[in-house]
Amino acid sequence: MYAISLGADGAELRPLEPWQADEFLAHVDRGREFIGQHNGLPDVVTDLASSRAFLQAYAEKAAADTGRLYGIWTDGHRDANLVGAVLFRRMDVEQGTAEAGCWLEPSAVGKGLVTRAARVIIDWAVQERGIHRVEWWVSAANEASIAVARRLGMRKDGVLRESHLYREKRHDEEIWPVLAPEWRAGRQRS
Repeated sequence: MYAISLGADGAELRPLEPWQADEFLAHVDRGREFIGQHNGLPDVVTDLASSRAFLQAYAEKAAADTGRLYGIWTDGHRDANLVGAVLFRRMDVEQGTAEAGCWLEPSAVGKGLVTRAARVIIDWAVQERGIHRVEWWVSAANEASIAVARRLGMRKDGVLRESHLYREKRHDEEIWPVLAPEWRAGRQRS
């Protein structure tokens, strides 16, 4: 298995796979309430079987080249803790589009982990897979995730008013894309 360093603090980005279902469930359990504020993951991953099924679905997406899931681990060694993830919820290589997303448990917030990890996967999508447009769909109430989109150089295209039914309440969703030429230009400046 490979790991990509996310910086001097020992954080790493690694694929999340079905054999890691126990660790993934423990991670979701640690962050269940926090993650669930804006993300339906805790409603889907509730036990070992659903944890394995979620990871298997992403393994199948990776095999079909329609999505990816990567865990964020801290301390970068054997005893590292899974603290979050970045992913491509959907990816259409033929159309050149992808939707990126993320989550973290509370212990990992405020350390720049999602921004660093998202840069890695967006670089890969643009440079290696030829993706032209990477989108970041986010609840209009999720200020932390919107801040990540801004740090990634994304610009808000618009708001889908009350488009997302989540826990029996309608939520506005914002779409923040970055186009490949913008991404490349931003990476050259940094």
